[in-house]
Formats: sequence, structure tokens, C-alpha cells
Amino acid sequence: MDHRPSLDRLREFLEVTRAGSISEAARRLELPRATLSRRIASLEADLGVRLLIRRTTRLVLTRPGKELLKRAQRIVVDAGAAWEAVRRLDDTPRGLLRVSVTGPHFLRLFTDFLRAFPEVILEVQSTTRHVDLLAEGVDVAMRIGPIRDQDLIARQVHVDRLIVVASPEYLDRAGHPLRASDLVKHDCIVGFSGEWAPNARWPRWSGRTVPVAGRFSANEIEHIRQAAIEGIGCALIASAVVAEDIGKGHLVPILEDEVGAELPVSLVYADREFIDPKVREFVDRAAKVIADEMPKPLEFR
Repeated sequence: MDHRPSLDRLREFLEVTRAGSISEAARRLELPRATLSRRIASLEADLGVRLLIRRTTRLVLTRPGKELLKRAQRIVVDAGAAWEAVRRLDDTPRGLLRVSVTGPHFLRLFTDFLRAFPEVILEVQSTTRHVDLLAEGVDVAMRIGPIRDQDLIARQVHVDRLIVVASPEYLDRAGHPLRASDLVKHDCIVGFSGEWAPNARWPRWSGRTVPVAGRFSANEIEHIRQAAIEGIGCALIASAVVAEDIGKGHLVPILEDEVGAELPVSLVYADREFIDPKVREFVDRAAKVIADEMPKPLEFR
């Protein structure tokens, strides 16, 4: 007897990993919890390995579970694309579209898209986190910064620049850095390079980096901006975000010729043979809106 799991079992396994619990996955799949639990146990028995460790508050993937997750994502995506390619030959955007963006922007883009395509259901999540498109079922994501995932198609739609700023109050109190190396003596407000890993280095225009540290780290750009305005320290931030603050004198650019980097803004989606019409149409429209509406970067160099 062939004990290889079916596509349905792979879909159920993916939903359990996305939901983080069998109960929540069962609710999303509209299945009884006991049925889904039995199917996951059967999947493990068929494969002869443990895929999930059931903790009190969450599920943890084992090493075989992580390997199956990675491969199952591609299989399910490709199967869905195949069904869609055959079924939707009219090229009309329809169905659920999940989008991840940074910041509370572009509401008009979303409402106009819904008006233009009444068969689309749109779910938008605003987050600074780089979501895993395949694992979390996201169709399109807005990314700020370099794109390192080779499994994604990236369409660059805007380029800003990172600059260092501080409030006049902070500079009066701590002194004005004259060179990049002076930043080691200053409180620097930093973002995160990982889930809980504060950035320890800032980029220099020379291609090198400079070490930084401080008492406040945050992954929300508005928190970093406000902390800089209130004199907590120096901040590395997109110029468009603080252009108005600089114009009003709330923040002062520093080390403009030494510290900073280009900051690309891109739309990313999974690399697959068949691009869903709703994804293609949304990316085309979003690219134009972002290019037209995002503020131009400040020029210092």
C-alpha cells in the first residue's frame, strides 16, 4: 500500500504550522479538532517520523517537520497555481488576496482595487516584520531594504536613503558628532536585525560600517522617530520619514556625507510559473501608486 501523504494532508499540515495550534487550524479548515488531530497523527505514522512536538501553549516543529514544511510549501503553491491556470483562463482577478505592507499607507490603493475587481477579497496586514510569504500564505509584500530571498520575485518601486538625525536638545547635551567614529560615544536608537537582535552597526557610504549602541531599540519606525525628536539619541532613519521634522527644526541631519545608505522599496511575491491575475494586477497598480505618492528622498551629497 502506498503511504505517501496526499495533497490534502500536506495542506492540513501547512495550516497547522501557520495557525500554531491544531484547534485554530481546525477552525480555519472547518474540521472537527479530533479529525484534524487524527489526520496529523496518521501523517506522522505514514512517514515514520515525529513532525510536531505538542507543548502546552504551542506546537514546535521537529527537524523532519521543518524539512517537510519547506518542501510542502512549494508543492501546495505549485498545485494551486496549476489548478488556477486551468480554471481561470479568462485572466480575471478574483479570490482571496493577502497583502503585507509597512505602515498605515495607501488606503486609496486598496479601496480602488476592490472597486475595480469586485470578485477579489482583500486582506491587508501592516507590519514591519519580513513575513514568510509561503509559510504564512501571503501573496504580495512590501519590503524596505535589500531582498535576500532568492525564491521571491522583487519589483523595486522606490528608492529612499537612510540618514542619521538627532534633536537639537540631544546635540546640545551630548555634543555634535564630527565623524562616523564619534558615534561610539553617543546613544543611538537602533532597529532590529532579527526577531530580538538590535542592530549593532550602521552603514557608511564608503561601503564599510560603524559600530553603534544605545539604550533604546525598536522595530517600529514611528517609535524610533519620536524617540529621536524627544532627545533620546541619534537615529538612522529613512529621509522621507523625517523630512518634515527636519524642515521644522525638530531634527537635525548629522554625518550626511559619512553614514547612510540607499534604501530600496520593493514589492515581492513568490516565484512561480503561473502568476495569479490578482497578484499581477495588484503589483502593477501598487507600483505606480507607491512611485507617485512616496516622498522623494532628501539630498545632501
